[in-house]
Amino acid sequence: MSDVLLAAEVSAADKPTPILFTGDNGEFRRLVTRGALLELVTAGFYRFWLATHMRRYLWSSTVIGGDALEYVGTARELLFGFFFALVILAPVYIAYLVVGLEAERAKAFASLPLGLFFAAFGQFAIYRARRYRLNRSSWRGLRFGMSGSGLGYMLRALGWGALIAVTLGLALPWAEAALERYKMRNTYYGALEGDFVGRGGDFFKRAGWIWFTALILLLSPYVIGAVFRGPIWILAGVIYVFGAPSLFAAFKAEQWRWWLRGLRLGGVRLETNLTMTALLGNYFVFLGVTIGVLIAAAIVFGIVVAMNRNAMVGTTPPIGVLIPIGLAYVATFLSIGVALRIFLMQRVWKLVASSVVVHGLAEAEDVATRASVAPSAIGEGFADSLDVVGF
Repeated sequence: MSDVLLAAEVSAADKPTPILFTGDNGEFRRLVTRGALLELVTAGFYRFWLATHMRRYLWSSTVIGGDALEYVGTARELLFGFFFALVILAPVYIAYLVVGLEAERAKAFASLPLGLFFAAFGQFAIYRARRYRLNRSSWRGLRFGMSGSGLGYMLRALGWGALIAVTLGLALPWAEAALERYKMRNTYYGALEGDFVGRGGDFFKRAGWIWFTALILLLSPYVIGAVFRGPIWILAGVIYVFGAPSLFAAFKAEQWRWWLRGLRLGGVRLETNLTMTALLGNYFVFLGVTIGVLIAAAIVFGIVVAMNRNAMVGTTPPIGVLIPIGLAYVATFLSIGVALRIFLMQRVWKLVASSVVVHGLAEAEDVATRASVAPSAIGEGFADSLDVVGF
């Protein structure tokens, strides 16, 4: 009898728990639209508050086992981290400008080490930013944490990046596996230690065809154009508009499935039923919105030019022409930014989170708190000052 009860308890503990996304699409749309306008009037400084509000929305909308995640980071931390990073990076920019003033040839020579410096610190920033976000994330009152060395990750990432370049991208699956393993083995939730069991070979078996198909997609318009000796730009446009999002959706679906199934946190593991078609539909909607915005901007530009054609001949365009063109440009930029945050951030988060079930969640319920020093937002400041997107 006791064996039966024990087996029932074990079975109940391993019962898969679906992750629920409870956020309202309209709420997020209003959030990012208002945020984009405030970014405009604050010369971009509102982005720290906008990033914080978006994270709080996404975290609080993700419910695991009846309890939502919580993001406790603040915009002030991101702002101070940004300024601190600028203090460190400013001498690098200044040195490059000074070299450029001395000689154009020296400036060109200095571009290579400058690019390598930014590539290196970009990887350092990505690791530190992830460490910051994990420490500011909690579930059931207990925060996640991350140790490890940003410098160590940077060196690993640079080495793998060089190998990816040499192999024309074929080494990417093994690079992602190695780097994710380093990050997860330095991740913890209380006493639960993280790990990553996904293998690069498995990722390549599932997604390798995408690399070869992308190569064919890239070359096919030129091959067809050479055979039929016709204009290839129309054909290339049709192939790329429909082919590129399809391949990207296929790649991201395989990547998400491989990554989620490889994650471990103690005995906690994840499964997902994410499909390529779900991502593809979302990407095509984003593409349609973007094309629509660009067409609308082109129409406005054409109307303004047509109405002021005589005034623009041989003279500097009058203010009556520059103002509507400038407003159309700003509106286009803001609209695409809002669409990007909606379809490539919130909607992807929603699709992925809703596809996941958690196994072994009971193990995370009674973990002991692990003492740690809370990391600063300097890593996020580096990422922001280098324009690195690592949400």
